[in-house]
Amino acid sequence: MPSHRKPRTRIGTTAPALGVTTAALASVSLLAQSADAAPAGPKPSIEEVQKKVDDLYRQADLATQKYDAAKEATATQRAKADALLDQVAAGTAKLNDTRRVIGSYAAAQYRDGGVTPTMTLLFSDDPQAFFDQNQLMGRLSDEQQKTLSTFESERAANAKKRAEASRSLAALTTSQQTLRAGKQDVQTKLAAARTLLSTLTAQEKARLAAIEKKKQDEAGRKAAELAAQQAAAAKKKATPPAGHAPSSPSSPSAPSAPATTKAAKALAFARAQMGKPYVWGATGPASYDCSGLTQAAWKAAGVDLPRTTWDQVKTGTRVATADLQPGDLVFFYDDISHVGMYIGNGMMIHAPHSGAYVREESIYYMPIYGSVRPA
Repeated sequence: MPSHRKPRTRIGTTAPALGVTTAALASVSLLAQSADAAPAGPKPSIEEVQKKVDDLYRQADLATQKYDAAKEATATQRAKADALLDQVAAGTAKLNDTRRVIGSYAAAQYRDGGVTPTMTLLFSDDPQAFFDQNQLMGRLSDEQQKTLSTFESERAANAKKRAEASRSLAALTTSQQTLRAGKQDVQTKLAAARTLLSTLTAQEKARLAAIEKKKQDEAGRKAAELAAQQAAAAKKKATPPAGHAPSSPSSPSAPSAPATTKAAKALAFARAQMGKPYVWGATGPASYDCSGLTQAAWKAAGVDLPRTTWDQVKTGTRVATADLQPGDLVFFYDDISHVGMYIGNGMMIHAPHSGAYVREESIYYMPIYGSVRPA
């Protein structure tokens, strides 16, 4: 960087200059020490760290659902654009065939000495206007008139398809941009969570694990309460009215038994994925995100579910938490950013978040939004 100071006048002795330099360095050192000694902001508590990490994972879940929706929209838009481009190509080929037929008419008229009107028609920017001239119309046979009318209709239809294809390609570009933005959003949230966790000491990580265990234990207690309630309800339903003893001993139906064959197949599939890693945007078979797992499980049972939690929650019949049966889908948080599959006894199988694996967990680990029975 250029200096704007005037050059200093040289003096015979260097001692004063050395003293000034030493003093300046000492001042800089003291300032640096003062800056280092300035009190930093208070370090967040372990509880605050846990809350922040959980919030970041939840935000990543939400961003993942947006990414899944954008990915699906992009695939749909790409298929639509490809179909339109195929139609344009087919229309162009058909148009060229008709053009060749018209060319044969031109050649025939050339031999008869009447080339100019037809050639003018062929290369006109507005063939219909020229076509309407009675002089030309009178010189064309019915078949030729029909061919020229077909040519004009095909050209108009092809131009319309080209315009539609252009709009579809523009929409595809927008979908791709949304997809890229969604991917970046997920990666940012997950990176922030990893960075926050990496700042913890071993002792702090141990305390964080203890807090997590306490949270798991509380969720497990609530799951056990639900299991007891469901078992009591099943027993009451199986108990005959007073004075009507059963003909043979019976036991209450197990609350963990799937209600339908399809639910049993979906549940069996979900169990087979236990231990596979969560990967945002994944639909299997090696990894899954939360809605990718539930979609794949029910697909194995012959039921097609939408891709995102926001659409899956609209599928099937809504059920109360107390009435949950194995195979039902349980959704979480007000923004419906997570989903798991109920397996009975207050528990579910789900793909939790990045860094975790498909596992069983209490449905009370997260705030419940609502539940549905797909089939």
